Amino acid sequence: MPFTIAISKHRTPFKSNPWLWVFLTVFFILWINTFMYTSDMNNWFLENTLTFLFLGFLFFSFKKYQFSDLSYLLITVYMCLHVYGAKYTYAENPFGYWLQEQFHASRNHYDRIVHFSFGFMLAYPMRELFLRWFKYPKMVAWILPIEITLSISGFYELIEWSVADVFFEAQGDAYLGTQGDIWDAQKDIFMAFSGAILSTTIVSLVKRLFKIYEEENTSSK
Repeated sequence: MPFTIAISKHRTPFKSNPWLWVFLTVFFILWINTFMYTSDMNNWFLENTLTFLFLGFLFFSFKKYQFSDLSYLLITVYMCLHVYGAKYTYAENPFGYWLQEQFHASRNHYDRIVHFSFGFMLAYPMRELFLRWFKYPKMVAWILPIEITLSISGFYELIEWSVADVFFEAQGDAYLGTQGDIWDAQKDIFMAFSGAILSTTIVSLVKRLFKIYEEENTSSK
């Protein structure tokens, strides 16, 4: 059962790819569970608007471009974290409360985890997209995921403001989940930005280590 990464030359078709079936099964079981047992149905639909759009993009682009199994794994983990947050609202997430109690934090930090995961989990698929699909230079493909993460994070905060203050004022507090922090938006953007930087740095270090290892093996033969 091969597991592909960004540099893998071939992709396993969907029907014969057990990894994709596992990822889809796990995500949809969790997603259905969050819908059936959500504590705030209106908030669930608001939070999952982007989920529907993102899944639509992955579905309709699959025939033309297929990500590696590693990218789909990272996307699945991020999507699971997001929909789990939508189940209770981010500010009322039970796992966040558990972390708050364990580390004596001043607030429920589950939203920070998801914003960090947005940058950390999705920078790799974005890098793969720019390298394999758009054929961008390696340096450009390294920088763009960081820049796009920063841009999307800022744009998402604008969406949150418009949804909470203009279109759905009744859902404003639950949707924003600022928990009284006036710098919540800026901190969320920073977490996503930091996650993207860390992810691309790890990928670069791993690639460098493999390159050194291959050069040493070649020279020793």
